[in-house]
Amino acid sequence: MATVLCVILYVLALLCSVIARPATFLQYFRIAWSDSHIRQTEEGKAIQLLLDQTSGCGFASKYKYLFGRVSMKIKLIQGDSAGTVTAFYMNSDTDTIRDELDFEFLGNRTGQPYTVQTNVYAHGKGDREQRINLWFDPSLEFHTYSIMWNHRHVVFYVDEVPIRVYKNNEAKGIPYPKFQPMGVYSTLWEADDWATRGGLEKIDWSKAPFYAYYKDFDIEGCPVPGPTNCASNTTNWWEGAAYQDLSPAEARRYRWVRSNHMIYDYCADKSRYPVTPPECMAGI
Repeated sequence: MATVLCVILYVLALLCSVIARPATFLQYFRIAWSDSHIRQTEEGKAIQLLLDQTSGCGFASKYKYLFGRVSMKIKLIQGDSAGTVTAFYMNSDTDTIRDELDFEFLGNRTGQPYTVQTNVYAHGKGDREQRINLWFDPSLEFHTYSIMWNHRHVVFYVDEVPIRVYKNNEAKGIPYPKFQPMGVYSTLWEADDWATRGGLEKIDWSKAPFYAYYKDFDIEGCPVPGPTNCASNTTNWWEGAAYQDLSPAEARRYRWVRSNHMIYDYCADKSRYPVTPPECMAGI
């Protein structure tokens, strides 16, 4: 009996170690480029990304996923970050028909708010940018950024506050990302030709190097390759009834963000789209 109990306890310990959170960086990710500019800290549970005049850097998930939830805590560049972009996104890594879900944090001059740009590519079609100014300084401490992706909708969250919803309107002929698995990526790079005030504000390299920090990596989804029936399994928690629509409390916070902090919406940009994009009329 004692031997059986020991075996049970050992198995439980292994299971706990597998699902324990927060995960280490290397459980989920690999360095994609410029490994000299990424440093692991806190015994691999956190990392530091560096941008200087020689290079930026980036990392990528070891697997692709088809539906689920991706989340991580990020502390953005402090001080004058104009011209820099810190990106956290999912990408199918397929050229002409790629699917992609983007968080892009656009740096700014000291004292100005950080702008977060989101974008959605479905079946190769993007150009669906929306921008909000964050209601806090994201460089002072860590904040949680998440992407929820199921058959019903994609939701972008900041500290569990929904800032964007892209609904599945396939019934109205509007593409929705549901066929291609996507990897999880993050990069820190120079984009002063467009990132801050349309490229008017350039990087001040005298402030370099620039640092962004990450921790609490969490991916829950259907890995590919994996069980072929995972993505269509309605018992996956992210497909549950509670995640098919925003809750009343989430809907209130969502309206608050869009009313008070949104500074650009492609749906309202008549210079780019004299005819309103169909997904805007169908409800995004």
